[in-house]
Amino acid sequence: MATDATRKAAEALLHALALPEGEAGWVRERRAAARTRLFEAGAPMRRDEYWRFTDPARLTAPLALAGAGDAPAQAAAAFAGIDAVRVRMVNGRLRPDLSDPMEQAGLAIAPLGAVLRQDISIAREIFGRLEAAGQEKVSRPLAILNTAAATEGLAMQAHGAVALPVLIAHDRIGEGASLVRHVVRVEAGASLTVLEAGVPTNSVMEVDVAPGGRFHHVRVQTGERAPAATHLFARIGEGAEFKTFTLTADGALTRNEVVIDLAGDHASGHVAGAVLGQGEAHADNTVFVTHSAEHGESRQVFKNVLAGRSRGIFQGKIFVRKGAQKTDGYQISQSVLLDEGAQFLAKPELEIYADDVKCSHGSTTGALDATALFYLRSRGVPKRVAEAMLVEAFVDEAVAEIADQGLQDRVRALVADWMAGRA
Repeated sequence: MATDATRKAAEALLHALALPEGEAGWVRERRAAARTRLFEAGAPMRRDEYWRFTDPARLTAPLALAGAGDAPAQAAAAFAGIDAVRVRMVNGRLRPDLSDPMEQAGLAIAPLGAVLRQDISIAREIFGRLEAAGQEKVSRPLAILNTAAATEGLAMQAHGAVALPVLIAHDRIGEGASLVRHVVRVEAGASLTVLEAGVPTNSVMEVDVAPGGRFHHVRVQTGERAPAATHLFARIGEGAEFKTFTLTADGALTRNEVVIDLAGDHASGHVAGAVLGQGEAHADNTVFVTHSAEHGESRQVFKNVLAGRSRGIFQGKIFVRKGAQKTDGYQISQSVLLDEGAQFLAKPELEIYADDVKCSHGSTTGALDATALFYLRSRGVPKRVAEAMLVEAFVDEAVAEIADQGLQDRVRALVADWMAGRA
């Protein structure tokens, strides 16, 4: 329940953002409802259970949106060598003039702003609805703020097997914040892969996967960047498959929230990630998986490699509704601390209301295996190279969750580059 202080903070957030104009009536209704929900929830505070490891003050300062710019194309370099349709966003603004032609066989894609001006569109069944459903157990005020104000992003509808991934590259120049929203619908039997590079200040992606559909998502967050919060909400239909992987390397503060609902029988949802932190980097992965139907299968696999005074957070929950029998839920979070000042905090949770399920969670923290390190050193492998070999092997369980072999190899190369460049 919001307090006067959290309501005032929420009001300040909304006051800083102009109310979008010219949108369809249903969008205006959703935005008004979101503003009401944000006042009721209040801005997040450190005493909130799901924020006790991460100070939200660095994410809740009123957002002054950045102006348009022509930043050098840097973000897309994270996926160098990957054949994809590249879409550039600069300072949180879609730049079609700097993007590839976006249409592909089996895919309808359009700027979100244009879609929100239409009375009938795919966004009508998704925009704000998946985010609102994701508030059922835990309040996510920064996602509500996005629903209330975000206008930039993409609306995508896959109605067949889309051949090339869509790569969304978020580039930034100068000061200011970015507010980005993507809406995705994967129709029955269709398949789509979305890649993301770079990190907007506040982003939401809502993904609705129809029965038999497949959605794969790989995200890379690297380099120096301002504090950022991302949210991914997904609804997974009968027999559908959802996979997401995020590589987070360094950064002042990055909070990634993934909220998925296995809504149909035999649905599959995999959430994986790797964190590479040094200096004062802070990376928080917060995951909430709901099993709403029978024979659902979920995996949460997170690996953290932390050096200096960096901090890694993992908060993961498996929630099994009554009647969601034959659920198979798996969760693991592990961390390697390369320096004594590094810290890893984990909060695994299970909440189960069905009696025929298989659910497990585990978490470990430690240093690199001293025996393995000694073995490599004794055979002439330099210490830094030996450490890199062990780290890459440690992270690989999470990287292997990526479906595409080429994307796996690209992420492995980024991990190797980070280890080679570590101070």
